[in-house]
Amino acid sequence: MDAALQANTGRELISFQIGEQEFCVDITSVREIRGFTPATPVPHAPAYMRGVINLRGAVMPVIDLGSRLGMQTSEPTARHVIIVAKVGDHSVGLVVDAVCETFAVTPDQIQPLPELGGDAMKSVVRGFLQIDARMISLISLDTILDEAVADNKVAA
Repeated sequence: MDAALQANTGRELISFQIGEQEFCVDITSVREIRGFTPATPVPHAPAYMRGVINLRGAVMPVIDLGSRLGMQTSEPTARHVIIVAKVGDHSVGLVVDAVCETFAVTPDQIQPLPELGGDAMKSVVRGFLQIDARMISLISLDTILDEAVADNKVAA
Protein backbone atom coordinates (compact mmCIF):
# COMPACT_ATOMS: atom_id res chain seq x y z
CA MET A 1 0.00 0.00 0.00
CA ASP A 2 2.88 2.41 0.65
CA ALA A 3 4.03 2.00 -2.97
CA ALA A 4 0.53 2.85 -4.26
CA LEU A 5 0.35 5.89 -2.00
CA GLN A 6 3.79 7.04 -3.13
CA ALA A 7 2.82 6.56 -6.81
CA ASN A 8 -0.17 8.86 -6.29
CA THR A 9 2.09 11.70 -5.08
CA GLY A 10 4.46 11.35 -8.04
CA ARG A 11 4.26 13.10 -11.37
CA GLU A 12 4.95 12.12 -14.93
CA LEU A 13 7.58 14.02 -16.88
CA ILE A 14 8.69 14.08 -20.50
CA SER A 15 12.35 14.64 -21.32
CA PHE A 16 13.84 16.24 -24.40
CA GLN A 17 17.22 17.26 -25.67
CA ILE A 18 18.58 20.66 -26.63
CA GLY A 19 22.15 20.39 -27.81
CA GLU A 20 24.01 18.12 -25.40
CA GLN A 21 21.71 18.89 -22.45
CA GLU A 22 18.58 17.09 -21.38
CA PHE A 23 15.56 18.83 -19.87
CA CYS A 24 12.15 17.70 -18.70
CA VAL A 25 8.74 19.22 -18.07
CA ASP A 26 5.49 18.02 -16.55
CA ILE A 27 3.71 15.96 -19.19
CA THR A 28 0.34 17.52 -18.34
CA SER A 29 1.41 20.72 -20.11
CA VAL A 30 2.24 18.85 -23.35
CA ARG A 31 -0.59 18.55 -25.87
CA GLU A 32 1.26 16.91 -28.75
CA ILE A 33 4.63 16.33 -30.36
CA ARG A 34 4.96 17.04 -34.06
CA GLY A 35 7.64 17.08 -36.69
CA PHE A 36 9.38 20.35 -37.33
CA THR A 37 7.50 22.77 -39.57
CA PRO A 38 9.13 26.00 -40.70
CA ALA A 39 7.39 28.98 -39.11
CA THR A 40 6.34 32.20 -40.77
CA PRO A 41 8.52 34.97 -39.28
CA VAL A 42 6.85 37.79 -37.34
CA PRO A 43 8.32 41.31 -37.72
CA HIS A 44 10.00 42.77 -34.60
CA ALA A 45 9.74 39.46 -32.72
CA PRO A 46 12.44 38.55 -30.19
CA ALA A 47 15.29 36.37 -31.46
CA TYR A 48 13.98 33.24 -29.73
CA MET A 49 10.62 33.44 -31.52
CA ARG A 50 10.77 31.42 -34.73
CA GLY A 51 7.42 32.79 -35.94
CA VAL A 52 3.93 31.30 -36.23
CA ILE A 53 2.44 28.15 -37.73
CA ASN A 54 -1.10 27.08 -38.55
CA LEU A 55 -2.18 24.35 -36.13
CA ARG A 56 -5.53 22.99 -37.30
CA GLY A 57 -6.81 26.43 -38.27
CA ALA A 58 -5.34 28.33 -35.30
CA VAL A 59 -2.25 30.54 -35.43
CA MET A 60 0.29 29.33 -32.86
CA PRO A 61 3.59 31.00 -31.95
CA VAL A 62 6.72 28.85 -32.15
CA ILE A 63 9.63 29.47 -29.77
CA ASP A 64 13.15 28.08 -30.06
CA LEU A 65 13.34 26.79 -26.48
CA GLY A 66 17.13 26.56 -26.48
CA SER A 67 17.42 30.19 -27.53
CA ARG A 68 14.78 31.19 -24.94
CA LEU A 69 16.92 29.48 -22.28
CA GLY A 70 19.97 31.45 -23.41
CA MET A 71 21.71 28.50 -25.05
CA GLN A 72 23.59 28.40 -28.34
CA THR A 73 21.28 26.76 -30.87
CA SER A 74 21.53 25.70 -34.48
CA GLU A 75 19.11 26.31 -37.32
CA PRO A 76 16.28 23.74 -36.98
CA THR A 77 16.15 20.90 -39.50
CA ALA A 78 13.64 18.17 -40.32
CA ARG A 79 15.14 16.16 -37.43
CA HIS A 80 13.96 18.71 -34.84
CA VAL A 81 10.52 18.44 -33.25
CA ILE A 82 7.92 20.87 -31.98
CA ILE A 83 6.40 20.21 -28.58
CA VAL A 84 2.96 21.81 -28.47
CA ALA A 85 2.46 22.97 -24.89
CA LYS A 86 -0.48 24.61 -23.16
CA VAL A 87 0.22 26.93 -20.26
CA GLY A 88 -2.82 28.65 -18.85
CA ASP A 89 -4.84 29.90 -21.81
CA HIS A 90 -1.89 29.96 -24.20
CA SER A 91 -0.70 27.31 -26.65
CA VAL A 92 2.83 27.53 -27.95
CA GLY A 93 5.17 25.38 -30.03
CA LEU A 94 8.59 24.69 -28.53
CA VAL A 95 11.38 23.71 -30.92
CA VAL A 96 13.72 21.11 -29.39
CA ASP A 97 16.32 18.78 -30.88
CA ALA A 98 14.59 15.53 -29.87
CA VAL A 99 12.11 14.07 -27.41
CA CYS A 100 13.71 11.35 -25.30
CA GLU A 101 11.24 9.58 -22.99
CA THR A 102 8.50 9.84 -20.41
CA PHE A 103 8.96 8.71 -16.83
CA ALA A 104 7.37 9.00 -13.40
CA VAL A 105 9.16 10.58 -10.45
CA THR A 106 8.37 11.17 -6.82
CA PRO A 107 9.19 14.47 -5.07
CA ASP A 108 12.15 12.90 -3.22
CA GLN A 109 13.85 12.12 -6.56
CA ILE A 110 14.03 15.81 -7.51
CA GLN A 111 17.25 17.34 -6.22
CA PRO A 112 17.20 21.04 -5.27
CA LEU A 113 19.11 23.75 -7.09
CA PRO A 114 22.62 24.54 -5.89
CA GLU A 115 23.03 27.80 -3.97
CA LEU A 116 25.33 29.25 -6.66
CA GLY A 117 22.58 29.68 -9.27
CA GLY A 118 21.39 33.16 -10.09
CA ASP A 119 17.81 34.36 -9.87
CA ALA A 120 17.24 33.85 -13.61
CA MET A 121 18.21 30.18 -13.33
CA LYS A 122 16.07 29.71 -10.23
CA SER A 123 13.02 31.17 -11.97
CA VAL A 124 13.27 28.58 -14.78
CA VAL A 125 14.93 25.47 -13.32
CA ARG A 126 12.93 23.74 -10.58
CA GLY A 127 15.44 21.02 -9.78
CA PHE A 128 17.57 18.20 -11.16
CA LEU A 129 16.98 14.50 -11.68
CA GLN A 130 19.71 11.90 -11.74
CA ILE A 131 18.60 9.06 -13.99
CA ASP A 132 21.30 6.47 -14.54
CA ALA A 133 24.33 8.52 -15.66
CA ARG A 134 22.18 11.42 -16.94
CA MET A 135 21.55 14.72 -15.16
CA ILE A 136 18.22 16.15 -16.31
CA SER A 137 17.06 19.72 -15.56
CA LEU A 138 13.41 20.03 -14.56
CA ILE A 139 12.19 23.31 -16.01
CA SER A 140 9.04 25.35 -15.51
CA LEU A 141 7.23 26.21 -18.73
CA ASP A 142 4.93 28.50 -16.72
CA THR A 143 7.80 30.87 -15.95
CA ILE A 144 9.34 30.76 -19.42
CA LEU A 145 6.06 31.38 -21.20
CA ASP A 146 4.52 33.75 -18.65
CA GLU A 147 7.47 36.14 -19.00
CA ALA A 148 7.18 36.10 -22.79
CA VAL A 149 3.41 36.67 -22.71
CA ALA A 150 3.74 39.39 -20.07
CA ASP A 151 6.24 41.17 -22.28
CA ASN A 152 3.73 40.95 -25.16
CA LYS A 153 6.29 39.01 -27.12
CA VAL A 154 4.10 35.95 -27.74
CA ALA A 155 0.52 36.21 -28.89
CA ALA A 156 -2.04 33.89 -27.31
